[in-house]
Amino acid sequence: MQSFVLYNPTKIIFGTDTVKEIGPETAALGRKILLVFGKSSIKRNGIYEQVVASLAGAGLEIIDHGGVVSNPHLSHVRAGIDKARKNAVQAIVAVGGGSVIDSAKAISAGALVDHDVWQFFKGKKSIRKTLPLTCVLTLAAAGSEMNGGMVLTNEETRQKFGVGNRLLCPKVSILDPTLTFTVPPDYTAFGAVDAIAHILEFYFTTRDQSTPVQDRFMEGLVLTIMESCDRVLRDPLDYQGRADLMWSATLALNGWTAAGLGMVGFPMHMIEHSLSALYNIAHGAGLSIVMPAWMRCQARLRPAKFIQFGQRVFALSGNDEACAMEGIKRLEDWFISVKSPTTLSQAGIAAEDIPVIAENALALAKIWRLNEYNKDIIMEILAACC
Repeated sequence: MQSFVLYNPTKIIFGTDTVKEIGPETAALGRKILLVFGKSSIKRNGIYEQVVASLAGAGLEIIDHGGVVSNPHLSHVRAGIDKARKNAVQAIVAVGGGSVIDSAKAISAGALVDHDVWQFFKGKKSIRKTLPLTCVLTLAAAGSEMNGGMVLTNEETRQKFGVGNRLLCPKVSILDPTLTFTVPPDYTAFGAVDAIAHILEFYFTTRDQSTPVQDRFMEGLVLTIMESCDRVLRDPLDYQGRADLMWSATLALNGWTAAGLGMVGFPMHMIEHSLSALYNIAHGAGLSIVMPAWMRCQARLRPAKFIQFGQRVFALSGNDEACAMEGIKRLEDWFISVKSPTTLSQAGIAAEDIPVIAENALALAKIWRLNEYNKDIIMEILAACC
């Protein structure tokens, strides 16, 4: 285990009937707030009404900024920044999943600087201050509710970049599993895939040979995510299943899983970001395509951790490369069982597009300092996705 500093300032309020806390919690941070949300789902299922009632009851002035889409757009964030500045917003409330929360984070940082917010994502500017952010989570997936990361898509350049900074951590996040009862099966599955990918990025990219605490923690989370996802796909109103899935997805990317692992990378996300930037597919769907292919390529180079994964997560008895490959297959089979795509063709992406996808991915590989991933290696991984 490597030396580490673990810092996470986000207060979590977890459980049923907790949406009512968003007003009082936000009132401590500012009186005029920008309410960021998606399209129409939270108005159809009543969540918007609950949130507004709590905010208004706490005496807050609300400026709406709806319309966030999956793979959130830079243009919508820029519009939110303009709205925040014109209305002298003092705090931001995000109601939604990772796309909404990431958009709110970008607005919180962009509203306080003179330069364009995209400069943060290109690594040209550093985040030094933000507007305070509170969240009501409606989708178990990204973990953005308890971390300092954000991802945004530039529609003009067709680039999807991510950046992290501790100042982006929400002050308070409300996690009520009942708010996810209406999430459809496909996005429930895509969210679970996303959470698993967050864990496995750390699990497989660390070079430390002695990480038993983190290994067991991460293996247990992967098992819990798969089991709880299966439960809620059978019964969408299974509270315990929704609760387990929600909390596991939060833990997957709140800093705890990576603690003590030393240098880690996000190569699977780096490649997937090009898929969702170019083809606007769901992030989790893209990850279930990239993940098995990347794992197979890496297992041939460094099989030990993949063998361990197969043994511990899928109870395989082998101790060789065949065990590693079977473990990867079992994970891929689970993706198939929850109806998440595992090939480019299933997502409507032609093999002929692989050079373009790889070229697009190189820009993010450079920003994230994944220097070992040149165009040829990325193309090799993408070819294994066919």
